[in-house]
Amino acid sequence: MKKQLTQNLPLVAIDLGSHSVRAIAAERVDRDTLHILGYEQSTKYPSIDRGVVQQVSNTGFMISETLKLLSNRIGVADLPTAFVLTGGRTMQSVVVGSKRDLIRPHEITTNILNECQQECKQKIETKYPDAAVLGLVPACYILDGKQQDELPAPTQRTRQFEVLYTAFVGKKELETKLTESFNRGNKSMEQVFPRPEALLSAFAAEDSSVLENGCAVIDMGAQTTTLSIYRGNHYLLNRVIPLGGYHISRNIEQQGIPFVAAEQIKCQIGVASPRLVKANKTVRLRADNGESTIQFTIAELAEVIEQKLDEIFTPIVEQLSQHPIRTVFLTGGGSLLMGIDQYLQQKTNLRVLYGSHACLLDHDTPDEFCSPQFSSLVGALILGADYRDAHPAETVRKPNFFERIAEKTGELFIDENNY
Repeated sequence: MKKQLTQNLPLVAIDLGSHSVRAIAAERVDRDTLHILGYEQSTKYPSIDRGVVQQVSNTGFMISETLKLLSNRIGVADLPTAFVLTGGRTMQSVVVGSKRDLIRPHEITTNILNECQQECKQKIETKYPDAAVLGLVPACYILDGKQQDELPAPTQRTRQFEVLYTAFVGKKELETKLTESFNRGNKSMEQVFPRPEALLSAFAAEDSSVLENGCAVIDMGAQTTTLSIYRGNHYLLNRVIPLGGYHISRNIEQQGIPFVAAEQIKCQIGVASPRLVKANKTVRLRADNGESTIQFTIAELAEVIEQKLDEIFTPIVEQLSQHPIRTVFLTGGGSLLMGIDQYLQQKTNLRVLYGSHACLLDHDTPDEFCSPQFSSLVGALILGADYRDAHPAETVRKPNFFERIAEKTGELFIDENNY
């Protein structure tokens, strides 16, 4: 296969959500500004559950389909690789470190940093054989006993070097099935980024002082809600609640409303709490049995919504109360629910803002791409651009014939639904 430098390809980020595979392409205008080229998604198969691949073959097809649609939209022959967002219900964060005694003053080279990363990864995966390190984010560097948050400059020399990382860890099957899915789709993962890292990269450009002073990011998706608490250059907490916007719609469905209609009314007239309803109108809908009619007020609908929100946010509010932060960023598709920011502010007495990545996009960007549901994808594009700067000679590597055949052969003996 003819190899291609990744530097010659558009930046592409892909997100395997609960109900879809989404992909976005961009080019870098300058260091911190992107021009969005296009966006596509596939919802053909329900093959992913709460961020974890359930069916490799169907997920591989959706990855291939989404990137083909995206390549057609932006007018390029092929998009063979992508930066991938990862998360899911099993992901947690832990702190891990590596030390080096360099004997005489020495600069901190890329090789030394790579060795430290690999050592930290092996520490965790040796201690927990069923776990995989999904990402390592530097927390701080210690040079001859002096701590700094910035990457050591080439001019800095030290005898003793230590680096601390926040490691995002999940079950090994999460990583394995993700890799198999991309191999099945005949695509490569240029690099994998934990969702919290991507979100903070998207929001840091807007107001880095808020991140330095301490904040929380609540990413509300369809089937999971992720809480990340951050202060200075450190992740203090990462927790995944296995509930999201989809479960709110299911709660509405239980009132006898068809699910499709429940999803629509949640998005169009749903309010996070009865206390936030301004005009309490009456709504009439055909019932799930298709024969009778259901009648309810917007306040009654809001009460049903608030019941599920309380279930989702009770453990989150408890965690927020244990950390000295002032600001909460809301993001993700579920955060578009009317009044959810006011609901959370009343629960926490904290400043609640919608996380904005608009400052990272050029002036020609359509407004739709400034929506919170694109924040993690835009953050992954920014991280991807930085990754390419650090790896200018990297080439695309697609899965070879034998890898694809091995996976297909393995499926003759493994039921993907019972792993």
